[in-house]
Amino acid sequence: MNTRFERQQSFIPQDRLAGITATVIGIGAIGRQVALQLSAIGVRRLQMVDFDRVELTNVTSQGYCQTDVGQRKIDATCAAVEAIDPTITVETCADRFRPKQSVGEAIFCCVDSISARAAIWRAVEHRCQFWTDGRMLGEVIRVLAAADRASRDYYASTLFLQSEAQTGQCASRSTIYAASIAAGLMIHQFSRWLRQLPLDSNTFVNLLAGDWVT
Repeated sequence: MNTRFERQQSFIPQDRLAGITATVIGIGAIGRQVALQLSAIGVRRLQMVDFDRVELTNVTSQGYCQTDVGQRKIDATCAAVEAIDPTITVETCADRFRPKQSVGEAIFCCVDSISARAAIWRAVEHRCQFWTDGRMLGEVIRVLAAADRASRDYYASTLFLQSEAQTGQCASRSTIYAASIAAGLMIHQFSRWLRQLPLDSNTFVNLLAGDWVT
């Protein structure tokens, strides 16, 4: 008998996924796509953290609907998640991430600034089993993943000073196709972790130049 997950069962072990709570911090260009892809692959418990509201430009760059404009991003995304699978348990926090906030075993960091990433990492490093961070500026994508000691140490080394960051924030130059690719790479690392395969601690993609480095 066919099941919803039949075609992905060799990639996403549902028995292990069933015991995981996934936390998505930042529901912008990348984070919204991550939340939708997590819902599609069958996550059972999903947390979303974001304080922002949908703007008109987010329809083009972040995949929101015209009718979502003015709504909180977590509310609009929660409705989209429920349309995919109404049985998912969804917890939303309409605020910035706070250090004492509860998190799941798997964390998807999708915020705009290095300083915010560093603060979140310091708060959750010892509380999560899997971590992935999606960074994007225009058509340049970087996805970092951490689970074991070596990959965690490497990730910490990427948290340079905000003053050393490339000019511009993720949200200032973005397209839906680059965000979707970044989200897909993050979900891929999650699937590797679920299957207990080695992670790619650093994936860099420049779409325009055709560069792909892991």
